[in-house]
Amino acid sequence: MTSADALRRRAAAELTAAGVESAAHDAAELLAHVLAVEPGRLLLIDDVDAEEQDRFAEAVRRRVGREPLQHITGTAHFAGLELSVGPGVFVPRPETELIVEWAARVVAGRTAVVADLCSGSGALALGIAVHSPNAQVVAVERSPEALGYLRRNIAGAGLERRVTAVQADVTDAAAMQNALGVCDVVVSNPPYVPSASPVSPEVAHDPYDAVFSGDTGMDVISAMIPIVADTLVGGGAFAVEHDDETSDAVVAALHADGRFSSIEAHSDLTGRPRFVTAFRRVPLTALGRGEPDPAAGRARMEQ
Repeated sequence: MTSADALRRRAAAELTAAGVESAAHDAAELLAHVLAVEPGRLLLIDDVDAEEQDRFAEAVRRRVGREPLQHITGTAHFAGLELSVGPGVFVPRPETELIVEWAARVVAGRTAVVADLCSGSGALALGIAVHSPNAQVVAVERSPEALGYLRRNIAGAGLERRVTAVQADVTDAAAMQNALGVCDVVVSNPPYVPSASPVSPEVAHDPYDAVFSGDTGMDVISAMIPIVADTLVGGGAFAVEHDDETSDAVVAALHADGRFSSIEAHSDLTGRPRFVTAFRRVPLTALGRGEPDPAAGRARMEQ
């Protein structure tokens, strides 16, 4: 007999030798996927049959080749959701969940229209929809391949009435005006890695256009900022993820636009610069009509 735990330990050693940082975790996830059980139940399985061992060996072989774990299992866990992912769509990272948490604080139970630009698998759009029940979300994605995953995930989460997928280029002002109209909150995890930057073998499996954004990594973000300013209501909120090295550049670009206030850089749980938030200024004439000040949105977020 070959126990699941023995297989897991053997695979973890093999993945460690291949340079996989999360070897123990990935070995358990792969075996649990093959056996269709929760990872915590692996210790209870005393005998894995030959066919299952062969399928596990193939899964480990693919991971040793640095194929992403999520491509092998076909799913990614994000903000309490299980998303369908694979070749052709960016695999969401756990650190991006911080934007979901931020957006949920900003919306704080009120009715809001939220846009997720460069939506990919729909991670941000669906995470915000789940954690902000009064939000209506527009998820914008250009890639036909990624759009297929996005629509599948919307249906899988049962959120067809609250999340709408739109195929459009987030740097095309006319297309975005038609797609979005007026929004209360805009979030984005766009391509932002400088084109010459080295990436891990796993990231290399993500679509090039979902990862890289010109020489500085700022091409999409810079083009997106004035479009976001156009679509946000006065006092509306914006959050955008960025490269480790471009936090200051994102802050500067938002200041340069001139229509944002309360611009703030945020770090992830490891202390790395991760995303920037800002609020749309309210024109003085609008303030005279009693429209909300951006400071009010910031106060909601900080409560």
